[in-house]
Amino acid sequence: MTTKSRLRLAVLAAVTAAGCTLAAAAPALAADATDPATQQYRPYLHFSPERNWMNDPNGMVYENGTWHLFFQHNPSGTRWGNMSWGHATSTDLVHWTEQPLAIPQTFDGSGTAIEDIFSGSVVVDDGNTTGFGTIENPPLVAIYTSAYTGAHPTHAGKQAQSLAYSLDHGQTWTKYEGNPVYDRDSANFRDPKVFRYTNPESGESYWVMAAVEATSYQVILSRSDDLKSWTELSTFGPANATGGIWECPDLFPLAVDGDPANTKWVLVVNLNPGAPNGGSGGQYFVGDFDGTTFTSESTVSADQLPEGTVFAGFDDGTYDGWTVRNEPGNWKNGPWGDAPATGSLPGQNPVSGFAGAGLVNGFNDGDWPVGTIESPTFTVESDFVNLLVGGGNHPHVEDAQLGNEPPAGRTFFDFELPAGTTLADSGWAITGDFATDPARNPSTAGGENYLGEKRINTWEGGPKGDDNVGDLTSPAFTIEPGEDHLSFLLGGGKRTDGSLEAQLLVDGEIVRSATGPEAGALNWRSWDVSEFAGHDARLRVHDAATGGWGHLTADHFVLGAEPALVRSDETTVNLIVDGEVVRSATGTNSEGLDWRSWDVSEFAGREASVRIVDNNRSGWGHVLVDQVMFSDAAATPRIEGYDWLDWGRDYYATVSFNGAPDGRRVMLGWMNDWDYAQDIPTGSWRSAMTLPREVALVTTPKGPRLTQQVVPEFAELEQADRAYVDPAGSAGGRAIAEGAEALPISGDRVRIDAVIDPGDADAAGLTVLGDDESATRIGYDTAAGRLFVDRRDSGVTDFHPGFASLDDVAVPLVDGRIALTVWVDRASVEVFTADGRTTITDQVFPNAGADRIGLFAHGGDAALESLTVTPLNGAMWKEAGADDATAAPPSAELSSTSGPKSADRDGDYLVKVKVGKGQPTTVVRLLEDGAVIGRVYRTAESDRMVTFPIEDAAAGDHRYVVELENSAGVTAGGELTVRVAG
Repeated sequence: MTTKSRLRLAVLAAVTAAGCTLAAAAPALAADATDPATQQYRPYLHFSPERNWMNDPNGMVYENGTWHLFFQHNPSGTRWGNMSWGHATSTDLVHWTEQPLAIPQTFDGSGTAIEDIFSGSVVVDDGNTTGFGTIENPPLVAIYTSAYTGAHPTHAGKQAQSLAYSLDHGQTWTKYEGNPVYDRDSANFRDPKVFRYTNPESGESYWVMAAVEATSYQVILSRSDDLKSWTELSTFGPANATGGIWECPDLFPLAVDGDPANTKWVLVVNLNPGAPNGGSGGQYFVGDFDGTTFTSESTVSADQLPEGTVFAGFDDGTYDGWTVRNEPGNWKNGPWGDAPATGSLPGQNPVSGFAGAGLVNGFNDGDWPVGTIESPTFTVESDFVNLLVGGGNHPHVEDAQLGNEPPAGRTFFDFELPAGTTLADSGWAITGDFATDPARNPSTAGGENYLGEKRINTWEGGPKGDDNVGDLTSPAFTIEPGEDHLSFLLGGGKRTDGSLEAQLLVDGEIVRSATGPEAGALNWRSWDVSEFAGHDARLRVHDAATGGWGHLTADHFVLGAEPALVRSDETTVNLIVDGEVVRSATGTNSEGLDWRSWDVSEFAGREASVRIVDNNRSGWGHVLVDQVMFSDAAATPRIEGYDWLDWGRDYYATVSFNGAPDGRRVMLGWMNDWDYAQDIPTGSWRSAMTLPREVALVTTPKGPRLTQQVVPEFAELEQADRAYVDPAGSAGGRAIAEGAEALPISGDRVRIDAVIDPGDADAAGLTVLGDDESATRIGYDTAAGRLFVDRRDSGVTDFHPGFASLDDVAVPLVDGRIALTVWVDRASVEVFTADGRTTITDQVFPNAGADRIGLFAHGGDAALESLTVTPLNGAMWKEAGADDATAAPPSAELSSTSGPKSADRDGDYLVKVKVGKGQPTTVVRLLEDGAVIGRVYRTAESDRMVTFPIEDAAAGDHRYVVELENSAGVTAGGELTVRVAG
């Protein structure tokens, strides 16, 4: 039974006639369940789990007409954890049925988790090499990473490869008793992709595994005859992008330009972080595999420095006149140390991308220490400053402080109570878990950047850590005239549902609130409270949140005339002119350095300096800098020269299906990014998969490279009768007006095919998912020669500071034009150009109801050469597209060529559904035993009779039920029983 049908049936039960067996087949929904079809950001084209967390696709395999998608899944929550394998199946790569949990995490006899089930692959063991099944009933075998927890008795903290098998087409799984089958005594050996290799010359056949040593940037290739015993063949890497850990490899052959006599091998390596536009992404290499070794033809060799004058290379063992300010008292003189680093420092992953013998590395004593280092002044004489930068992604914050100074005013709660005095003693009302041991409050542990020795910390404030719940409410205080701002330090977990907040109460009502940043570091928050002058107020720290980051840390409440200056937790390198930061660069949460460029031509003749700042004590709280150069041209980032599966922020852990028919290679990725994955505002579920893409190798000037297209099966969803074709196509093009232009079609599920001539405009392109306030822009930057997706004003962006982004890629125009194909699905865009050689995939979270589509041009004349906007029916949760319905479909008439009472003799017959008149019937679904076995999408011009051919039906009674759907609702279409003679 499809997840969608299961949910719909529960709804139908309330509207269908008594005795209708269609509704009776559905399990009841939980009282607090929300119909996924009604959730604002639920995708209708992409697979998403009914509820809870999902990340990497796993075990993708085609078997006997069924596509199996397994995935990393938390069956117990909407954030990462409890790692197990979820499961979904499809017969067409479009419509997916969520199956029961496949491979759960492992617990010991006391209920303690000892093994998480990390990523891996599934193969059909046709030869029964494992002995788990038979030749007649070959097993599905999952090869996955056992991520052993600290509670495991023999492998604590290690990662090794294990097996599970299924003899019922993936419905149930048995973990192999001999696990693990491949153990390298490593903490980061994971993500096995296994396939069957046959030597084209000798005919020898064996299993090959590609897995990673994640933090060493290596793919480990190994072989086995039975999937149980493995021998290492060779290693590949480090190579090209090493800015983040390597994960989820894949290795497969493809014919170049479709010529089987010219076959190359593609090695995919996903990495996090270190993608070209930041965060998670996937790179690939093209080369040869001889059954033992993969040899890349596309590795980019170490580049030379760009032309220019080196101002600082840090290669002589000294800082050569730079002013170094390490944190006073740090035992390792961190963060910079006494001299430049020569590479990685203790506890640091390998640092790459620097040039020469040394670099600035702010990881002395880890991420904790803070400080600055500043160059001697120089006169700006060149147009560009080029420099290598890596480390944490913590940008410079304008109008902020590097210190942690409170604002001027009245400090009325700083929690520095005398020894032995509790919050309760000082007049605070304490409830819930915080009242069990009053001596815990205020706390003297937890958090960073608090002031003094004591603060509120709801993790420490009760016996249950993150599972503490209760309130801490202050005595009343009066907000005096002139005390316009209430400022305080706040850290800890982030909840957007009101369950974890610092609150201001006036007359018993919550008038201001703030939640944490999902970080241990406290930073300044301020509320404008001028309207409450003369009122009595109370503060309340409200914690009803449990689980990870289910706590808040708060300190130092001040009333004053001005708000506090936030602390800039930056890890940056800045250009200083006249004491002001005029240019800034930060890392990408990566130990790989790459080129950044500043156009400084406007400062010609002025004095400047370069200041490196590490003002962050948390994760990735360090910065790397090398080779500061003065040049006449901008340096090209190395990362631009590597081959990427996608240039957006949301295409990760991408691997291909094993065993795809007809020589197809179909890939699927996780449509999310580890930078913000756990914060996306999707409510009861988190994450979707990308649309499946068929990939091929085509000849390019660089050599064979991948091209990608959404699998052709999605053409089934196109509502061609409702497509908008712009008159520009027949008129030979038309001007795009300066500014924004709305099109006479809208929709949040569409395919857009456009050809745009940007002309002399600064930028031109499309807008989607728009309203009066926001839109996602997909356009071309003419001066830079880059295609972009701009989601900085796309709707809801404030759930994470790293989400609002402009993601771009260099794309040359062809005859002065760029051709785009854009798939839009409610909360995402997937953009294809250059015949699929370049793609950008991004999530967006538009405002409710935002579905406008338009054109834009800025700074000059642009032209639209052609445009077709095709609305799409849905594939999951809500399948009916636009159809002008105002009520659910009318009932239908069912019949079969055998008749409902007579016995069919050969098992071949037609089930016929005659839809009613009046309201449109857009989708007709036929179900047997709760599973959808056929569907037909209709238009207003379609024949009323819909037929479903049934072939080779087994002897016995076959009961069919029908669902009818349009955009306004679903109708139970009745049932029919056909008897097949024995």
